[in-house]
Amino acid sequence: MEPLDNPVWHALTGPHAQFSEGDSLALRYQPDVAAFSALPDEPGVDAWNALAALVGPGGAAVIFRPSPLAIPSGWMVPTRMDTLQMVATEKFGEPDPTFSRLGAGDVDEMFGLVERTRPGPFAQRTVELGTYLGLRSDANRLVAMAGERVHPAGYTEMSAVCTDAEVRKHGLATRLMRAVAAGIEARGETAMLHVLSENHSAIRVYEALGFEVRASFETIIVQAPT
Repeated sequence: MEPLDNPVWHALTGPHAQFSEGDSLALRYQPDVAAFSALPDEPGVDAWNALAALVGPGGAAVIFRPSPLAIPSGWMVPTRMDTLQMVATEKFGEPDPTFSRLGAGDVDEMFGLVERTRPGPFAQRTVELGTYLGLRSDANRLVAMAGERVHPAGYTEMSAVCTDAEVRKHGLATRLMRAVAAGIEARGETAMLHVLSENHSAIRVYEALGFEVRASFETIIVQAPT
């Protein structure tokens, strides 16, 4: 299996190992960093048992990978979401001094923007996973941002691309993605991302930047036996 077929596992056993919890059978990001868990490329019953121990009785895990998983009996699957993995086919990064680097001191405002725009999961320490860039309004209010999340060797996922309603339709999402991609490409890596299959407007933006669909994924939330 290619690393991109199981990106969270290969991030947590590679560049993001410092953010991991678990062992060689099941891993997850530290809960205040990101929501995702992962199993080895070919998980057996022992891996599922390890995941159950990691999340605790009735605990939830968010997993995404391209092929349907054989989920053992006793596990609940309350949520399934069709997802696309898209990979940049050419360099498109462009530094942009308009945007500023965001850090731990900006987390409360980042949460506010995420709450208003709903780009996807975001946790207290997600900002530690990579570069996050943002734009502030004239009133010094954070109104747009984008950043880096899952990081298997050679690739970095672009994530949390969001703009407030008041600044949409001005090309900010595209400019932010180009600015974040500039840093990814400077490290010799390739940008990739994950998007819900139904989010056609976002997919069109990504395609215009040169992303192509690599694989269809299924994002699932599984709940361990009680």
